[in-house]
Order: sequence, then structure tokens, then C-alpha cells
Amino acid sequence: MTMPKPDGTLESALYATDLAAAEAFYGGILGLPVLGRQEGRHVFFAVGRSVLLIFNPDATDHPTDPKARFPVPGHGARGAGHYCFSIAAEELDATRTHVEAHGIAIEADFQWPNDTRSIYVRDPAGNSVEFAEPKLWFDDL
Repeated sequence: MTMPKPDGTLESALYATDLAAAEAFYGGILGLPVLGRQEGRHVFFAVGRSVLLIFNPDATDHPTDPKARFPVPGHGARGAGHYCFSIAAEELDATRTHVEAHGIAIEADFQWPNDTRSIYVRDPAGNSVEFAEPKLWFDDL
């Protein structure tokens, strides 16, 4: 039996102990809609047809009670992670202008060898946040 092929990423997670700062960055500055939040544990954002989960690592180190409604296994990471938003080439300059107008420093802005551009910033938790053209990985986009 072969494994069925997944057709995309449904959700990805980053970790931040200050969820209010994360919500101000992703929801306020980047304008992502909040899908859900639980004080001290998580805040979730819609990114197109996928979800960016921001968890407090202190709250997800251990699994939930096996008798809980949603017995989620323990998971998490410590330290900076990475997330890349797919964005059209013609929107990259406006993205840079927008984040800079909110006092967000540009960590890097460069062209890859395949003539694809990426812009990197840091979120309040120190996670590396990239904005890149989809053709960075897929020539047909």
C-alpha cells in the first residue's frame, strides 16, 4: 500500500510566549483574520486556505488530559522558527513599505538565483517571517 499524496499544508505552527504581541503583529500589522484564541495558550490566523497557529510553548509542552474533548499530544518548540508567506511579485514593494511604516525592520531583501525575491522580517517572538514569490519553489506559478 502506498501513502496517499497530501495536496498542501493545512496548518503550520510558530511559538511565542507573548500571544498579545503575536496577535498585534499577525492580526494587527499583517491583517490576518483571527480564527480562534485561548488566553495563555494560542491564537490562530487564517492565511488564505491554510492556518497559522501561534502557540505559547509553555502551554503545549505537555499533552492534554486523555479524557479531554480534544486530547492533543504535547508538541512545541523553543527558539525562533520560520514562516514564509506566498505573495505576488508586484505586491512585495507595498509589503515592504507597509511593514516599515509599522516600525518593523527589514532583515533582508534580495533576489534568489532564479530571479525570485524574498523579504525577511522578525516577529515580536524573534521568528523569521519571509514574504516570497511562489516561483521561489514552483516555476509554473
